[in-house]
Formats: sequence, C-alpha cells, structure tokens
Amino acid sequence: MLTNNILLAFGLTLLAGLSTGIGGAISFFSKKLSPKFLSGSLGFSAGVMIYVSFVELFANAQSTLSDYYNNHLGYLITMTAFFIGIATIALIDWLVPSFENPHEIKNINLDNPDQIINAKEKKLMRLGLFSALVLTIHNFPEGLVTFIGTLSEPVLGISLAVAIAIHNIPEGIIVSIPIYYACKNKTKAFLLSTLSGLTEPLGALLGYFILRSVLNDLFLGVAFAGVAGIMVYISLDELLPTAEEYGQHHFAIGGLVIGMLIMALSLSIF
Repeated sequence: MLTNNILLAFGLTLLAGLSTGIGGAISFFSKKLSPKFLSGSLGFSAGVMIYVSFVELFANAQSTLSDYYNNHLGYLITMTAFFIGIATIALIDWLVPSFENPHEIKNINLDNPDQIINAKEKKLMRLGLFSALVLTIHNFPEGLVTFIGTLSEPVLGISLAVAIAIHNIPEGIIVSIPIYYACKNKTKAFLLSTLSGLTEPLGALLGYFILRSVLNDLFLGVAFAGVAGIMVYISLDELLPTAEEYGQHHFAIGGLVIGMLIMALSLSIF
C-alpha cells in the first residue's frame, strides 16, 4: 500500500507547495482581497488540521503503537511524540525573528498594500527575500506532513494537502508584495513566491530517501503523533491568530467549524 501511494504523496505535496504561487498571483491580479474570505479560509484550514490531528492521526498512532507494545505504553509513546512535534515546530518559530517571519502576519491592510511596505526599496527586497527564505524552513515539515499522511491514507493526504495549500496562499502574498514594490517586476515577485513553496516537495523527497528504510507501521505510528503535534501548533499559533488579524472573528470561527465538519464527513464517507 505504501509503494502505491508514493507518487500520489509527492504529487499532493507539490501542489500544496505551489499554492504560494497562487498567493503571488492573487496579490497582483485582484483589485481587492477580501478580509472575510482570507479569514474564513485560514479558519477552515485550521479546522481541518485540528480535527485530523486529534481524531485521525493521534488516534491511529495510539492504536498502532498499542498493538506493538500495550495500551499504556502505546499511549505514553504517542503522547511523547505529539509534544515533541509541538516542541520541534515551536523551536523553528522561536529561531526566526517574529518581525520578519511570514507566519507572523501583523495588521495587514489588504485594501492598501502600500501600508505594509512603506520603506526603502532595499529594505523591501530584503524583507521579501528573507520571507521566502523563512518559508523554506517552515515548509519542510509541512511537506513531510502531507507525504506521510498520504502514504497511510490517500483521502487523508488530500485533505491535508488542501488545508496546507489554503494557508500557503497568504504566505505567497507576503513574499511577493514587498519584492514587487522593491523591483517593480511582477514576474520576479511571482517566481520567488512560487519557488519558496517548492521546498515542501523537497522536504518530502529528503524525508522519503532518508527514512524509507524505516517506513513501517511502527515508524508511521510515531511519525503520525509527531505530525499531529506540528499541525496543532501551526493551527493555534499561526492560522487562527492570522485569521483574527484580518478582523473577521466570526468568519474565522465559522471557517474552523466548517473545516472540521467537512473533514468529519469525508472521513465517514471514505
């Protein structure tokens, strides 16, 4: 089953990564970006990730590890891996200056992009390039998340890819706008925002070639628990706070609930 899903896993990871390019395109081809739409979309993405993390990934990890050991030890290992996943992604965020971290999107005025890039051209270019560099760091674990999820359950992998793609779109906007206003070159800004997302399939490739010798049910049980921790952290620390920054609280919560509902229905149907 794992072998048959490898190509699908790489394909979904690639599509999720390329969604940063969608953000780069939207920022130039849309006269007005709706805060309600972006807030609801980020809430939707968080809802999918949170529901999948606790209902699917954590539960599957505990079941798998309990079969290898016993219920008590299986739960302890699952819980430990879960919090190690949180600690890992939290450490990455801590190492990146929050002011220049594209995941820390502060008070964006979508109707007036000039307000978020009111600085000299060199500073703007540095901000855009640094944001792209930071995204390459963050996208590695996200690529591995989608890849491992698809290896286990293709439907789960598709849901994860959609959720990650949605939350990558605003990141593409944050990378492309400063670069465009610095060099006045739409093509360059679009390409750089797109390339920043390609580290997701790169993360999946490296993860596969490094870990393929241990890709068995035991390893996947531990990996799923760690991935669940990563996704919960991303949802609570990045997606929901960013959705709130757009000033559309009810749309963010509505998107969260709808994301959970759709994820629940898709898992029950398939």
